[in-house]
Amino acid sequence: QVQLVESGGGLVQAGGSLRLSCAASGRTFSSYAMGWFRQAPGKEREFVATVNWNGAMIYYADSVKGRFTISRDNAKNTVYLQMNSLKPEDTAVYFCAGRRTSAGDYRLSANYDYWGQGTQVTVSS
Repeated sequence: QVQLVESGGGLVQAGGSLRLSCAASGRTFSSYAMGWFRQAPGKEREFVATVNWNGAMIYYADSVKGRFTISRDNAKNTVYLQMNSLKPEDTAVYFCAGRRTSAGDYRLSANYDYWGQGTQVTVSS
């Protein structure tokens, strides 16, 4: 069992930056692929970014490519999402997620086994 706890959300002006962290419990974190999703009010949860177990494979949603960076530190059981050049449309609750295998489409939330409680990111114009 893995527990995920996000932190780092907040209120920022457009063009600003935030760094989200996701701390994981459990000794098997280093074997999991990790991802970030977000959900805005009235919208479905959407994929943001994912990183495989060793950081060698990284994918981003087109909407954040070039602005967001996902990374992980297996020694600290933590995955990060550095968000730069933030836009009002980035406003959402951001969720950290983990999955035991890399099978299936990484963009689908159903393919993730563990979820954090979410952290609010609000970007003002």
